[in-house]
Amino acid sequence: MVLLDLDGAGEIVADLSAVVAVLLDMDGTLVDSDAAVERAWRVWAGEYDVDAVAALAIAHGSPADRTVRRLLPHLDDAAVAASAARQLELQYDDLSDVTATSGALELLAALARLGLPWAVVTSADTRLAKARLAAAGIDAPVLVTVDDVSVGKPEPQGYLRAAMLLDVPAERCLVVEDAEVGVQAGRAAGAWTAGLKGIDADLRIADLAQLAYLLTRSRR
Repeated sequence: MVLLDLDGAGEIVADLSAVVAVLLDMDGTLVDSDAAVERAWRVWAGEYDVDAVAALAIAHGSPADRTVRRLLPHLDDAAVAASAARQLELQYDDLSDVTATSGALELLAALARLGLPWAVVTSADTRLAKARLAAAGIDAPVLVTVDDVSVGKPEPQGYLRAAMLLDVPAERCLVVEDAEVGVQAGRAAGAWTAGLKGIDADLRIADLAQLAYLLTRSRR
């Protein structure tokens, strides 16, 4: 299957006809929560005397405990858990500017029209994921959060679980991500990957509307 090529006019040509399900990251992919995430990490960094720029450089797409452990390697497991919980606490009620990303609702409508099942796989916990999806007006039929796996991205557990819940082979799924750790998780699960924001993946897309177009065209 050819995931990405260019035609004579330089237009993206992607054969996505073999894709039977789409697995979507949440923050930065399906939900525009970047500002809220950044605010929370900046406050957390101030509380823990961590350089905020360093925190933001590695936080996106990763579970909070993994990021905390990298930034504060001297903490024991209990302290890491407490610190990660504090970081998530800062995000729970910060929903004022959380919206669906560009093309997200268009993509979900296309998936419904095409009969393609989909799921959300996120490094957020269940409480935060449900709050942000609700704020964006999105009702995920299947939701896999960091609470559902023993280890988060870049490990593939979340995407493998989502494929299992949808009863489809992971190798026939398209994982959509905006972070390198997420693409790594998708690839480790054996899925095809699509990357936003210039992230290196099997298929690079400008936004989710473009993906909706490519999926629809592959099924004509």
